Amino acid sequence: MTKSADNQTEQGNARGCLIMAALRIFAEKGFGSATTRNICELAGTNISAIRYYFGDKAGLYRAAFTESMGGLPCHSTLDTFANLPLPEALHLFFREFLEPLKKGEELRLAMKLRFREMIEPTGVWQQEIDAEIKPQFDALLSIIKQYLKLESSDDDMQRLAFAIIGMAVHFYVGQDVIAIIAPHLLDTAEEIDTLAERLSGYAVAMIESEAKRRLMDNDL
Repeated sequence: MTKSADNQTEQGNARGCLIMAALRIFAEKGFGSATTRNICELAGTNISAIRYYFGDKAGLYRAAFTESMGGLPCHSTLDTFANLPLPEALHLFFREFLEPLKKGEELRLAMKLRFREMIEPTGVWQQEIDAEIKPQFDALLSIIKQYLKLESSDDDMQRLAFAIIGMAVHFYVGQDVIAIIAPHLLDTAEEIDTLAERLSGYAVAMIESEAKRRLMDNDL
């Protein structure tokens, strides 16, 4: 390995240590109470490293908030799901959505930080809704709309989309409950992949049920 490659590796390690230290301290104390000194001590770096990698404390907070989730579950665009069979489209959606659950402790801290952000908002949560969560929701709507052969979404389609995505969201927000009742469900990457497969099956049944309901309403 060249000296340049060594330096890049060291820089990447320093940045990663800062992210993890910031995630832990921001999750425990919130943005206002956390100090860059505490974060640097935990990361084993100095204050100048924060300025170099993130600009300031706010930049470090944004990075810890977003990068701890790996940029968030679903990176597919609306076109990704176009013309895919319903089970395949939903399986892909849930595989991507649940992927961050494989991060273990880092993911638990990331969720704790999100709960704190809701109570002590800095504006980052709204940015994530706009940039990541809404596009995920729109992707799910596109899958449902394609199966139901509708030109646009309506209130019932949105209710259905929230119900479907809520099944997966519970495995994020309810981790403490799951850890007590059935911890093995999230123990391994294989279990999480199985969860994605099962949720896609449940979602298929829900969408097919909605299709039948609409057909019956049209026959009245």
